[in-house]
Amino acid sequence: MQSSPLRTGPVRLVYLTLGWLFFGLGMLGVVLPLLPTTPFLLLTLWAFSRSSLRLHQWLYQHRVFGPALQRWHQHRIIPLHAKVIIVVTMSASLTYLIGYSQVPQVAVWLTAAIMLVVASYLLTRPSALKVETDPIE
Repeated sequence: MQSSPLRTGPVRLVYLTLGWLFFGLGMLGVVLPLLPTTPFLLLTLWAFSRSSLRLHQWLYQHRVFGPALQRWHQHRIIPLHAKVIIVVTMSASLTYLIGYSQVPQVAVWLTAAIMLVVASYLLTRPSALKVETDPIE
């Protein structure tokens, strides 16, 4: 579960600080519709895995956040409802950017390209565990 040895001293403090910063951003994502929660919690796990096994285990085993983090860690699963929300939100954001903002065209194209890469990645991840069945002979 732990991806690297625990750090000590000032480096540990940096990882702990990053972990709590990412955790705070993830909690904001719970209430703010355009801010994602899960990516920040994944970053929190990463930072805690380098600074505090206790905090890493606390988040990984959390009754609300733990199951999604475990599914990602073990199977790289992104639930279908999350994919839909992310793609719809990105599409709405890009539509707003194109139709109502005054940003330079290069910024619009760059944003669209980044969103396309992110959406492609998300949509190619599994949405659920594949259930293997025995063929009937």
